[in-house]
Amino acid sequence: MSGGPDSNKVVIIGGGPGGYEAALVAAQLGAEVTVVDTDGIGGSAVLTDCVPSKTLIATAELMTDVAGAAELGVRFQDHEGDAATTIRVDLARVNARVKQLAGDQSADIGRRLAKEDVTVVRGRGRLRPSTGRGAPSVVATLPDGTEQVLEADAVLVATGAAPRTLPTAQPDGERILTWEQVYDLTEVPTKLIVVGSGVTGAEFASAYLALGIDVTLVSSRDRVLPGEDADASAVLEEVSTRRGMNVLSKSRMESVTRAGDTVTVTLTDGRTVEGSHCILALGSVPNTDGLGLEEAGVVLEDGGFVNVDRVSRTSARGVYAAGDCTGVLMLASVAAMQGRIAMWHFLGDTVHPLDLKKVSSNVFTAPEIATVGWSQQSVDSGEMQAEVVMLPLSGNPRAKMQGVHDGFVKLFCRPGTGIVVGGVVVGPRASELIHPVSIAVAESLTADQLAQAFTVYPSMSGSIAEAARRLHHV
Repeated sequence: MSGGPDSNKVVIIGGGPGGYEAALVAAQLGAEVTVVDTDGIGGSAVLTDCVPSKTLIATAELMTDVAGAAELGVRFQDHEGDAATTIRVDLARVNARVKQLAGDQSADIGRRLAKEDVTVVRGRGRLRPSTGRGAPSVVATLPDGTEQVLEADAVLVATGAAPRTLPTAQPDGERILTWEQVYDLTEVPTKLIVVGSGVTGAEFASAYLALGIDVTLVSSRDRVLPGEDADASAVLEEVSTRRGMNVLSKSRMESVTRAGDTVTVTLTDGRTVEGSHCILALGSVPNTDGLGLEEAGVVLEDGGFVNVDRVSRTSARGVYAAGDCTGVLMLASVAAMQGRIAMWHFLGDTVHPLDLKKVSSNVFTAPEIATVGWSQQSVDSGEMQAEVVMLPLSGNPRAKMQGVHDGFVKLFCRPGTGIVVGGVVVGPRASELIHPVSIAVAESLTADQLAQAFTVYPSMSGSIAEAARRLHHV
């Protein structure tokens, strides 16, 4: 338990995954832990980003399954026996469920912190430079305006990031929205414009399309998801357009304006797109202003991100940072690992520096896109020498049974040794299917070792073993 007379004092600014996971590790290792939290335990990941968006997407996935039910022999009919032709979503109920689940998850985390004797201070934290050689103290400005000074042996900054906006594209919370504001919608948009084709934009465009909404995706690049595997992006774009999405590639947004119930997106080439609502998915900016970071000796990179090393240290003595405010890799799983690593390092436990080549990630579109390790782009550029096998899911027996036609498994292994160094899975529940590949990458397993592990027949995971078998060398 934490809080002994000689225990280390750890103060964490921010209650998101980077903060609360660090708090749990520090408490486990006997530190006296205080979390200064502004917006609610769980941070944006739980309250306004990951948990809400994936809850919305869960409804979208069900709608996608229902849309393909006829192929599996399922017929819907109304109470008079006629064939039912329309499926509608009750967006108000969906969003009420989204917000309820987010609140419940936040409360669960809060109870866990309390159980571990972690003190949570509601307020806005900032650093006060140390007068000696130790860590800075933290000044928490409480809701009533008073200040509380928290002395610390180590400070972790885990303040996250916020949606990026532009002077020419300002959200109003009603029809021009950031991704944090969509859960207040109670009526279904008649025509939705999503600006930005990165992960966030692609996920929302895919989800609302599945909910039966007319969606236009404005992409400044030549393809959707420019940072992901090109073959995966091609599958997603083909599936999305086949299902009715209007994808405007190489189309850069100039401005977003509203007149009454109409939102107009003006492009730099003069074209305009009109809709009932617009979601801005323009990236993120770190929440690092007003924290006293630079005054405390913390070096910030361009854009205001906190510069950290692979054990989450900043340039200031006793100050660590984790999560989106570092800009290392904006995933909740990475934030949590950065926070844990910081505490393991500070408190003298076994620590392995962050290795981004072992991070698995997923884009929750329909189909999902999961990746781990080295990429096709790295192979094509010569940065990594690897053999590649790509196996379509259309030949998988379980996929045929479930009416899955799109997607693939791709594996990368080193020539000679056969060690698996990366992989891509595109298909339903790719976020689950990537795990065996992640284990292979993390543990430097060979393609033969991956292939020789039993898989269930029939199963989607059988395609991973089959792809591995095709990388076998005599």
